[in-house]
Amino acid sequence: MLDEVLQWLDPRPGAVIVDGTLGGGGHTAALAERVGPAGRVVALDRDPEAVDQARSGLAHLPVEPVHASFADVPEVLAGLGVGAVDGVVLDLGVSSLQLADRQRGFSFAAEGPLDLRFDPTAGQPAWRLLERLSAEHLADVIYRYGEERYSRRIARAVVEARRSAPIRTATELAGLVRRCVPRRPGGQRIDPATRTFQALRIAVNDELKSLETALRRVPDCLGPRGRMAVISFHSLEDRRVKRAFGADERLEVLTRRPVRPMDREVDANPRARSAKLRVAARR
Repeated sequence: MLDEVLQWLDPRPGAVIVDGTLGGGGHTAALAERVGPAGRVVALDRDPEAVDQARSGLAHLPVEPVHASFADVPEVLAGLGVGAVDGVVLDLGVSSLQLADRQRGFSFAAEGPLDLRFDPTAGQPAWRLLERLSAEHLADVIYRYGEERYSRRIARAVVEARRSAPIRTATELAGLVRRCVPRRPGGQRIDPATRTFQALRIAVNDELKSLETALRRVPDCLGPRGRMAVISFHSLEDRRVKRAFGADERLEVLTRRPVRPMDREVDANPRARSAKLRVAARR
């Protein structure tokens, strides 16, 4: 939703913008071109590979890549000597860079380790979660973070399978989940494994806590009328953004309903079909 982000943030020459989810650098580069040499884009990512690539690939632009979580925006800005900023964008989706890395487990077709960590240097990989959780606890994780109605069936199948051999790759887990989830008449728009992978990824990265922390802390970093834009990809995220924006006395909600991607973007990138953009401005 690059066009929509640029429209709603409306970055001007000389502005200071925070891109809290650097990823492949698409939003970052476009924002940097808008703010120009007199401006600055502080780009954060928990993935050290994304930061390393940005340091070389975006070196010609006014971009400051930082290895950090968007929950730590206040500390990052203070460390860089940056005061109030003109805009912040958070794109909560998995980046194309991560999906393309078959050693990370984000793609269902990945034969490498089922890792799912945004930062491979911190925390435990998803395969270890599958290895140690009880069937009851695993089912709770899949249901709470994936809203998967067949969570208990999937969890029991994981526990049964690991008695013979641990589940270590994305292809192994995806195949198991597909066998547990009944096919719907007329086919399915998404892979049956999507919700389970989402749940494990959220659990491994503690994503919802990070989002809630950012929604609480980032508005203090905005200057007067500075804007915060958040792109979410599932209801667990969108509900939190909507509730936080609406309840925050520091913010004025600018998008009464979420902005959805244009048909041409969904045609070009089917993963965008679930994206929702919400924007608020500092009072």
